[in-house]
Amino acid sequence: MRNQTSGGRPPGSRRRPALWWLLLPYALFLVVLPLVNRVTPTVLGLPFLFFWMLLATLATPLAVWLARRGDRARGRI
Repeated sequence: MRNQTSGGRPPGSRRRPALWWLLLPYALFLVVLPLVNRVTPTVLGLPFLFFWMLLATLATPLAVWLARRGDRARGRI
């Protein structure tokens, strides 16, 4: 039987929209990588692909922090 207050989800489960931030590193590393796989142009003296991987690596802790912050704001942590 469906619970009307949770929209058909099992009791005790809640939506966690903050976890969408964790898809950012996945998208930067795997989904977008074939599109940025080139040597030119250079950014800050680095080949574009190397710069992209550096940017994605630095964005990963930020995404994890944003997901944790969102969970904490909802009382999940």
